[in-house]
Amino acid sequence: MTTPTRTLGSTGPQVSALGLGCMGMSALYGESDRTESIATIHSALDAGITLLDTGDFYGMGHNELLINEALRTAPTAAREQALTSVKFGALRTVEGAFSGYDGRPAAVKNFAAYSLQRLGTDHIDIYRIARVDPDVPVEETIGAIAELVEAGHVRHIGLSEVGAATIRRAAAVAPISDLQIEYSLISRGIEAEILPVCRELGIGITAYGVLSRGLISGHFTRDRQWTPGDFRAVSPRFQEGNLQHNLDLVDALRKIAEQKGVTVAQIAIAWVLARGTDIVPLVGARRRDRLTESLGALDITLDTADLAAIEAAVPAGAAAGERYPQSQMSSLDSER
Repeated sequence: MTTPTRTLGSTGPQVSALGLGCMGMSALYGESDRTESIATIHSALDAGITLLDTGDFYGMGHNELLINEALRTAPTAAREQALTSVKFGALRTVEGAFSGYDGRPAAVKNFAAYSLQRLGTDHIDIYRIARVDPDVPVEETIGAIAELVEAGHVRHIGLSEVGAATIRRAAAVAPISDLQIEYSLISRGIEAEILPVCRELGIGITAYGVLSRGLISGHFTRDRQWTPGDFRAVSPRFQEGNLQHNLDLVDALRKIAEQKGVTVAQIAIAWVLARGTDIVPLVGARRRDRLTESLGALDITLDTADLAAIEAAVPAGAAAGERYPQSQMSSLDSER
């Protein structure tokens, strides 16, 4: 299967037009199936997906080890095409709680050393701090990654969930390949200022949450019961009242999808793909059937009438509830 490619910004690598977000295979969505997770990564590689996104704090290293195992057991050609995008800096407790972020240069290099060991590789393709450390100037954090690039341990520098001013400060230190940030039909905050600044500076976008954690996948039911460890149980958009409103939006989107003979998930992903060739959606498929469905979005062409109908069904700002609990929203430089 030939998967189209896109380039991450003016200085970044060429990657598949869809990337695979691997977080849910290890953490935050309840129990996962290791065998199915590895099979899903293998299927993604077979389909031509080259970008695998992870974080060293996803399952406290579990996700990187999972990717290591998947790549070691994949065909050589597929393994050699795979690119790793790694986030670092989030601090965790033994119980799994988040306890801040560390962007000090010494910490950056320490995090990288551990990630390289867990991934079983000599370099990380794209490296980025998950959230800006408020106690460390972003210039110092980016400078430390730039030193890792110079040493050959990292190929490209990325950003995550930062605002326009921080993007400019970071880009003044070293070339930035891409900004990873939430972007979907119901999370469009980047359009006002962040996306224009990225385009001005030649920085690509890797968009996570394109299905809003399953909310706009078309598979989420109003009576769903939460399993232990699923953070959506406290996510504002999934709370009673908000959930009903948001699923009404999905029902409106479903009508458009049915008219085109596609699924809700496919049309939601296709909408993000249509926002620009500098945007690479990350799909968080944990199973092969969900991956296959997501890949179908690559075959969808949305014309002007389709886009107008989608905008009418799910207008910008229509979602009820913030995308994170307030305690986490406060750590987002992109929301300031």
